[in-house]
Amino acid sequence: AGSRLQHEYVPSAHLSAACTCLAWAPAGARQPPSKDGPQRKKRKSEVGEVDKQLDILAIGTAVGSILLYSTVKGELQSKLDGGHDSRVNCVRWHQDSCCLYSCSDDKHIVEWNTQTCKVKCKWKGDNSSVTCLCISPDGKMLLSAGRTIKLWDLETKEVYRHFTGHATSVSSLMFTTVKPTNESKPFDGITGLYFLSGAIHDRLLSVWYIRSDRKEKNAVMSFTVTDEPTFVDLTVSEVKEEPVKLAVVCRDGQLHLFEHILNGYCKKPLTSNCTVQIATPGNDGDSTPKPVPILAAAFCTDKQSLLLVYGNTLQPIIEKVSLNTSESHICLVRDIQKVLSLKTDAAVTKVKTPVVNSDTKVLVPGIPGHSTAVKTPALGKEKKKNKRKPGETEESIEERLGALDIDVSKVKTPGGLPQTDSFAVLLVQGLESNDAEILNKVLNTRKENIVKNTVARMPIHAVIPLLHELTKRLQGNPYSASLMVRWLKSVFTLHASYLSTLPDLIPQLGMLYQLMESRVKTLQKLSRLHGRLFILVTQVAASQTVQEVPEVNQTAKLVYEDDSSEEEGSDDEMMADKDSDENWDEDEEKEEQSDEQDMTVEKEINGDSDLEPENGSEEE
Repeated sequence: AGSRLQHEYVPSAHLSAACTCLAWAPAGARQPPSKDGPQRKKRKSEVGEVDKQLDILAIGTAVGSILLYSTVKGELQSKLDGGHDSRVNCVRWHQDSCCLYSCSDDKHIVEWNTQTCKVKCKWKGDNSSVTCLCISPDGKMLLSAGRTIKLWDLETKEVYRHFTGHATSVSSLMFTTVKPTNESKPFDGITGLYFLSGAIHDRLLSVWYIRSDRKEKNAVMSFTVTDEPTFVDLTVSEVKEEPVKLAVVCRDGQLHLFEHILNGYCKKPLTSNCTVQIATPGNDGDSTPKPVPILAAAFCTDKQSLLLVYGNTLQPIIEKVSLNTSESHICLVRDIQKVLSLKTDAAVTKVKTPVVNSDTKVLVPGIPGHSTAVKTPALGKEKKKNKRKPGETEESIEERLGALDIDVSKVKTPGGLPQTDSFAVLLVQGLESNDAEILNKVLNTRKENIVKNTVARMPIHAVIPLLHELTKRLQGNPYSASLMVRWLKSVFTLHASYLSTLPDLIPQLGMLYQLMESRVKTLQKLSRLHGRLFILVTQVAASQTVQEVPEVNQTAKLVYEDDSSEEEGSDDEMMADKDSDENWDEDEEKEEQSDEQDMTVEKEINGDSDLEPENGSEEE
């Protein structure tokens, strides 16, 4: 009545074996005997009290065991093991005996004896997982459903009827009538009854009719809703003319109410008589009303009013509502924030991210090198001047450094160039703020000396981030990679002792190692390729020079020939004019045996050239 949490139970293995389904034992169910033995006899008055009160709750788990929990005692009574080896999808108590039925993803249905906590019977219920069960009003039959629906005879454990079922796995099964509408024939307990089924991802709830023959397997009528049904409740029709009232809560948080007299076949899907939604009033602060999801709904004993459960699952609000069903759509306005003490948003907004100005550079205390000149904007200076008391002189840089406990001699550098300690500070800043500009400035230095000193003066905690940054940059273009290798070398030489103490060094350096491996692997192939290309290039170059040589050197050769002919006399030239070129070549060869062979070969090749006879004629 007060929407307050009355009882909470967390099974010890709730993380490994999550609860998947629940079922209350019928109010008169006898409790299994406790360890006390014969002292369990109760007075009549005590028995009467117990009968009215629901006590035992069966809880199915994801690992296949079933827990029996007593809410009156507030303790786990017994555990049913050994029936299923997969997730329990549904548990149902038998009305009279202390029997419990359960179905699972392992395709089996199990009948339990809750007194002895042992399996009474186990049989295969379907070819795929069995997701839902329902016991008939007389307790002699059992409906089971995976995708197809089967009606079992509980005595023989044989299938009595088959129904086509749904395309997806069935999530709800329930009988809608207790007595058949046609009362001319004697009632056998099951024939002539209607039952309802709903499935996941299916917006149609189907109604099935149990016939005396096996001819018809399809649904006789269906109810259509806006989204997949998550919670279904109905009032059972006990008299012939009494309509069945159905309350269906959908995934979208709406409640649909149907009222229909079940009297045979209906082709068209029936739409809801009334749709109920809950919303917040859009008055304070937020002007737009927000929908409040309805989680569950159930009919009260008078079959007129409804109990609605809405809000969030952590702290739901339960309210009794009597609805006037003449309207097709009802929207209830509820200020859920005022009712709820628990606000989930409050925890989220406590964390605030600091707003950092893009110009500011953060200096971290405890790192040498705070001597770097920090350029403060002009506005800041004015403010500081205003703050200083009259008559107070500004501290000198040396005094400030003394307060910071930094060696002043280090700071004063010749030429005012940034010292390596300022590089170290910049590097740490860049790594912490992930500022690409600072990192580029520092890491692109080529001087070995600066690199070594910077790495040496770097604080220990920045070594691993630096390695990660270097690894990232190594994957870039080869030019940057060659620069990064220098940094890597100095990091490994100077900080090897620190790195060797890290327990997770291998995964930290895994990426880097793989990069190196892949580069080294290709080195051999690349060098081979380089060698081959080098040979090819040199051969091409050589062949080109060979082709070019005769053209370049022709004139020079002729000049040389000219001189020799002058010395030896003009008789030979006269001969050359008369004889063919080839003969002249041969004669010359005999005369100039002392000359190099190369020359003669080339003359042989160029024997047909026109220049030679011309020259001869000139001399003539």
